[in-house]
This record gives sequence, C-alpha cells and structure tokens, in this order.
Amino acid sequence: MKTLLLALTTPLLLAACGLAPIKDTSVHHLLDPVVPERLITGASPAIAISRPALPSYLDRQQLVSRSGGGELQMNSYHLWAEPLDSAISRVTAINLGRLENSLNIQPVESFVTLDYQTLLEIRVSRFEPESPDNLVFECTWKLQPVSGRVANTRPFRTVVPISPRDTPKILSGRVKAMNDALARLAREIARAL
Repeated sequence: MKTLLLALTTPLLLAACGLAPIKDTSVHHLLDPVVPERLITGASPAIAISRPALPSYLDRQQLVSRSGGGELQMNSYHLWAEPLDSAISRVTAINLGRLENSLNIQPVESFVTLDYQTLLEIRVSRFEPESPDNLVFECTWKLQPVSGRVANTRPFRTVVPISPRDTPKILSGRVKAMNDALARLAREIARAL
C-alpha cells in the first residue's frame, strides 16, 4: 500500500517543486536530392543502390566534424533524421534516376525481387568538413553487373564550399554541401553508364 501511495504522489510532489519537463532543442537534418526534378518515364537502366559502407565514426546519429589533429567532434544537438547510409543511398538513387530518366534506380531494399541488372556499391572514406569553409567527400564506387565479371572500383573525391559558413548552432550550410557532393557523385556515375 505504501508503494502504491508513493508511486501516485511522487509525480505530484515533483510538479509542486517546480520541475518542468526538459525541452528538446535538437535539430534533425535530412539529406535531399538537388538534381532538378523532372517527370521520369523510363524504366532503364535498372540499378539497385546498396547502402554505402561508412567509417564507424560517421555511422552514428550525430553530425560529426574532424579537427586537424584527428580529434572528432560530435554535435549532440544536430542529429540525422535517418541513418546516414540509408540517406546516401536514397538521395543517390533519386539524383541518378532524374539524370538517367529511370524509375528503376532505387535503394536495393526497395526492390521486391532481383529486378535490377546492376548494383551500385559505394564505400565512403570521408564525408565531413575539412575546414569551416569546405566539405570533403571521398569514396570509391563501382557498378557491379548482377551477372558477369567483377567491375572495377573507381575513386571519387570532391570538395564543396560550405555556404553560408556553419556555426555551432546552425549546420544547414554543411547539409547543403553534402547534398551538392552527392549530386556530383551521381553525375560522375551517370557519365559512366
């Protein structure tokens, strides 16, 4: 009986003491395609985009920065709204689909059966600011046919200006730069098709 009484009165006592709920001040970010939207009518090529391999320091909910001395800074208030690997495959699929006019360029998990001819594999090595003004995106990628010989891996590196310059409270410039970097990757892949 005492336990029940304590469980019922504790919330009332805490409220009476002036303890207010803590306000969540975190900002959730989402990557978006930047290749111009257009009506897509084609069905070819059929490419599945696998979730990219990420370094473990990037595979987290927080946005990560690296200092010149190899120190990592994780922002506890700026978070990804979806896993970063999932976001990269989703945005790459949309960008590439718009460039190639194909409805059949999708993240691999969106295919119900093996209806694609090629699998795009991406291995990210860097995807963060190298300075307050520039974002570096380094990866390797390959278009692996479902049947056939093993495809060659290709390197990709781009540096995108961060504009406007980020502050600890506003990281929208970084997210915009990441979107631009993914569009550059999609354009390079489209040239190889």
